[in-house]
Amino acid sequence: MSGIALTGYGGLDFLEWRDDLPMPDVGPDDVLIRVAAAGVNNTDINTRTGWYAKSVTGATTDNAALGADEDGTWNGEALQFPHVQGADCCGVIVAMGTNIDQARLGSRVLTRTMQNHIQADGSSCLITQGSEVRGAFAQFMSARAIDAIPVNSDWTDIELASIPCAYTTAEGMLVRANVGAENLLITGASGGVGSAAIQLAKRRGATVWAITQSDKADALHDVGADHTLNRDDPLPENQFDVVLDLVAGPRWPDLLDALKPMGRYVASGAIAGPMVTLDVRTLYLKDLSLLGSTTQPDHILPDIISYIERGEIRPLIAETYALRDIHVAQTSFMAKKTIGKIVLSVG
Repeated sequence: MSGIALTGYGGLDFLEWRDDLPMPDVGPDDVLIRVAAAGVNNTDINTRTGWYAKSVTGATTDNAALGADEDGTWNGEALQFPHVQGADCCGVIVAMGTNIDQARLGSRVLTRTMQNHIQADGSSCLITQGSEVRGAFAQFMSARAIDAIPVNSDWTDIELASIPCAYTTAEGMLVRANVGAENLLITGASGGVGSAAIQLAKRRGATVWAITQSDKADALHDVGADHTLNRDDPLPENQFDVVLDLVAGPRWPDLLDALKPMGRYVASGAIAGPMVTLDVRTLYLKDLSLLGSTTQPDHILPDIISYIERGEIRPLIAETYALRDIHVAQTSFMAKKTIGKIVLSVG
């Protein structure tokens, strides 16, 4: 099997094209997917660099190994190298385990990035595709059948592969904060999750304010943003019911000041840095709610697919590359000059 092997924590040189990768194991409750396309995401780069390690306190980077080997994944455990990353997968089921209905053979599917697993003691744990389990940066990928969701759409494989990680992250944040017809502020709005959040918030009736670079403002209005703010603009105080934050970093206190009393803040990223300063008086005097959003209810991806099939959202593709060109694709991604998703053609 051909694909990209991650050989250690570090820079782009740790991503190697190989033609001798082992085929994935397929258990009795699994399906084997021939991967057609895979998106590029922050989590792919953060996992590669070890950014999830507690020892890392700075912004996301693409320079060298940052994190400690013992806690570089989402769940704080070490990766086993070589590893196949890839949080987004669009593909076709080509084989399945003994417990799976043969009628699923040939189905076009998207797979869950965030997967809920029940352990032997009955507790639940989060498994992230491309981190704790192998992902889509190879010709074939295995997944639990319950995490491979059929999709019936005329979108291309590239367009569909832009969806799972970004759109389920955005929808999960909106669900977590129970967003309705309210004033909503989105940071990092030109990226995959941010631009997805604009569309998904609009279908909920929200009035969307998007923080972005000035040269990207027109494109975000086209996606659905009602208002845009430049990254360095002062934020209006007591303006927003909800803040969806993907950035964190030095301006984090301004986001709380921008919330109305009883406002909700929800985070699912920290690309400008995870360490922030909290004035607890702002928190309690304004009766704010601070929410994290990672684990997703199982209905999130099927809901997103239903929005696709009903024509309620549209893809936003910035660039496409062949999987072999992953170094170029991730370099472009880290430059943050594009709007929407960068996607890799695999099949």
